[in-house]
Amino acid sequence: MPLHVRSIAVSIAVICFFSIAIIGWTSGLSPFTCCKRALAGAAAAYIAGAWAVKAINAILINAMITNQMKQQEEKDNVGKD
Repeated sequence: MPLHVRSIAVSIAVICFFSIAIIGWTSGLSPFTCCKRALAGAAAAYIAGAWAVKAINAILINAMITNQMKQQEEKDNVGKD
């Protein structure tokens, strides 16, 4: 069962946004600078998170297909004996 790309990527981006904003705020940056950096970081995190979840989905789907093929081969081999 594939993972939901958009919801996971958005969650990662939101966490990244607030993390970067808090780090910038504690460093003494202006609110506008914190917002710009946090927004850029969130966009990058969204893209990276979406890419990572798509890669995980591809691996999971490939494993499920391989498993189903092995099960089908076992059923075919049992019927031949």
